[in-house]
Amino acid sequence: MFVEIDKNSFDFDQFRAVRERAMGRLFWRLKRYTSNFIEPRLHALGYTDFKMSYLMFLSHIEEYGITNNELAKRACVTKQMMSKIVGLLENEGYIYTQKNPSDSRSSIIFLNERGKELFVTLKVCMQEARDKFDKIVGHERMENVIDTMIDLINTLESEEE
Repeated sequence: MFVEIDKNSFDFDQFRAVRERAMGRLFWRLKRYTSNFIEPRLHALGYTDFKMSYLMFLSHIEEYGITNNELAKRACVTKQMMSKIVGLLENEGYIYTQKNPSDSRSSIIFLNERGKELFVTLKVCMQEARDKFDKIVGHERMENVIDTMIDLINTLESEEE
């Protein structure tokens, strides 16, 4: 006799199988691991006030600067939140602002020397993490993971525009 299982009922075994391969969860876990790997290294190297979440903002600042509005858009936060973060990052010495010469109501945000030094140090720490990943899955597989993520992000972001 065949017994049909209710397709809408919750099954923990099925849930565990899906959870193990859930992309969002995997991305989150890898990000958490990477942050927990890198942040203490940066703290030990003198960046004791640095949080990995700052990268979401700092990584969008170009050599010619960026406005608060553009930075908020790129970081996917509100202008008000961006203003608060800019104040924090400026107080902690990673950035500086100058009045926008073409619009006196806004400022241009730049990395200062400490911000630039952070990225040089961060590169070394990120390479340590990358070396560890390469050791686990191999350099070629890791390159394929990165290439695949770049393709996904570029395509998905272009569809959003």
